[in-house]
Amino acid sequence: MKPFLTLLPALLATAVTSAIGGTPTRIPDAALTTAAQLREQALHDNTAWNFTEGLTTEVGARLAGSANDAKAREWVIAKFKALGFEKVWTEPVTYPKWVRRSEHAEIVAPFAQPLAVLALGHSPGTPAGGISSDVVGFDSFDALKAADSAMVRGKIVYVGARMHAHRDGHDYGIGSTVRTQGPSLASSKGASAFLLRSAGTDSSRLPHTGVTRYEDGVAPIPAAALASTDADQLERVLKRGQPVTIKLALDCGIEGEYTGANVIAELRGSKKPNEYFVMGGHLDSWDPGTGAIDDASGVGIAVGAAHVIAALPQRPARSIRVVAFANEEAGLYGGKEFAASHAKDIKSAVLGSESDAGADRIWKITASVKPEARGAVAQIAEVLKPLGVEYDASAPGNGGSDLSALHAVGMAGLSLHQDATRYFDWHHTANDTLDKIDPEQLRQNVAVYAVAAYLAAQAEGDFGSAPGAFANDGRGD
Repeated sequence: MKPFLTLLPALLATAVTSAIGGTPTRIPDAALTTAAQLREQALHDNTAWNFTEGLTTEVGARLAGSANDAKAREWVIAKFKALGFEKVWTEPVTYPKWVRRSEHAEIVAPFAQPLAVLALGHSPGTPAGGISSDVVGFDSFDALKAADSAMVRGKIVYVGARMHAHRDGHDYGIGSTVRTQGPSLASSKGASAFLLRSAGTDSSRLPHTGVTRYEDGVAPIPAAALASTDADQLERVLKRGQPVTIKLALDCGIEGEYTGANVIAELRGSKKPNEYFVMGGHLDSWDPGTGAIDDASGVGIAVGAAHVIAALPQRPARSIRVVAFANEEAGLYGGKEFAASHAKDIKSAVLGSESDAGADRIWKITASVKPEARGAVAQIAEVLKPLGVEYDASAPGNGGSDLSALHAVGMAGLSLHQDATRYFDWHHTANDTLDKIDPEQLRQNVAVYAVAAYLAAQAEGDFGSAPGAFANDGRGD
């Protein structure tokens, strides 16, 4: 008789699917045993660290459309080939080319002093010599939304919404809303420029950049982020009750279009090579730092997971694909292009997950799969338990960042949630550097991805990928 713990994954799968009907997707016992071995091997494998260290040291920052973007692409192609993937190729991605040259901001009156600032991606520049204008401040996006246009017209709008650190990073919804929608809203009310408290959780003089968007018919205005300490200073000055004037000079803007590429590598499956588990991260980064946690480590984690799977005596039944996506930062361009190119054969992408929240420990797994595959996800989760990963069967999983676009056209999604407590201290700043990565936590990520990828590739049955399958996603099933 098998020990109860050995039988538990199969019992879980049976219990979950028995009340659903249909043929359940299940993972064979032999695959579960192999996955447990992979898990332990991955905890001692340094492929992900070596990849991340190499990319951030030999290339560095990888602003989409820059010279380093092209350099990084060639570096990754060479590295994928050197690591032994059977097939490596690229798929073109075209997007607006945004260029940053310089930025400067200062309080001119009533108390003259410089401000630490970074232009937002897709912001236009100011006229030569900059602009000087009075500032009107708001403590939230909703406060700006409710403001009368007469209060805003001709002024520099400042929004000081604050983020706080959480393991699930949920306050990023506050900061990213102000950053992405604030400049357009301010422009629609007649503002001359826009400033925000950086979308971050740190207290430093390093501002956080990131993309912004302008609604159709709204004139783009110069937009930038203040370091949190400088945002504090501006708010103290505003509270003095005197008119506050800021001079802002941004030399940046969109210069036509650029064609980059998604870089894709594949380990060919032994029985169903045309079906695949897809994982990866985005190759581009913002330019102040070296893009270590956002997102060299994400690509490195997927590469590390594929590497330990490749070392097995036999390939899993399905293929394993690793994708280094182009220009995620300015609007998921790589993910959207990948989804458009593969929408017709989306059923072949049986399940997918992307790493794009740093490199700290994965603590939770969620998924959006067909009901009959819920038991198989429970089996995967059981193998992940020794790594400290919990399973929330009630929450959906879109696969993450770029893969959310593939999920939107029908790919079953697996979300592997990293601890984001520290992530938004460094996100989009000059502090996004290799020293922020803990090698032990990085290896835990690799172990989680290796288990998930291998077991999905070995599953008997599918996870529900089909055109339009998750169009109404929002629940755990």
